[in-house]
Formats: sequence, structure tokens, C-alpha cells
Amino acid sequence: MEVLGVLFALFLLAAVPFLLLAVVLKVLFALVLLPLKIVGAVLKGVLGLVGGLFGLVAGGVGLVMGLLVLLLVLVVLPLAPLLLLGALVWLALKAFSPAPRPA
Repeated sequence: MEVLGVLFALFLLAAVPFLLLAVVLKVLFALVLLPLKIVGAVLKGVLGLVGGLFGLVAGGVGLVMGLLVLLLVLVVLPLAPLLLLGALVWLALKAFSPAPRPA
């Protein structure tokens, strides 16, 4: 049983340098990538703000277009026969009125 403990201790002693090397490599890797993470976070914030503003503008344009369609459907379409009749009367009066002569 004592031999197994000694072998385990030797394994741990052999593994410690590899663990230290892994920690050092992770720290170096994190330090190398830190500027890229900072730039990515800044770009994500800026693009998120621009995307949010674009979404607000697109929503406003959609709202205005929706109101215009509602106006067209509720006001102009019911008045279309009267508008068409008025246009025909105006064209008839214009066709039968004498053209002005230049002096």
C-alpha cells in the first residue's frame, strides 16, 4: 500500500510543472487576447446603439406608413366615387370652355 502512495506522490510531482505551464499559457493567452476582447466589447456597444437607433427610425417610418395606409383606406377610398365624378365634371368644363387667345 505504501508503494501506491509513493507512486501517487511521484505522479503529482511530475504533474506540477505541466499544471504550472498550463496556467502560465492560459494567462499569456488571456493577456494577448485582452485588447481584442476590449475592442470587441466597444464595437458591440457601438453597433448595438446604432442598431437600436436604426430600429427606432424603422419603427417610426413603419408607423407613419401604417397611418397613411389607414388614412387612405378610411378616408380616400370611400370618397373615390365622388372624387372621380368631380374629376369628370372638371374635365368636361375645361373641354367646353374657350381657350384664351394670346394678344
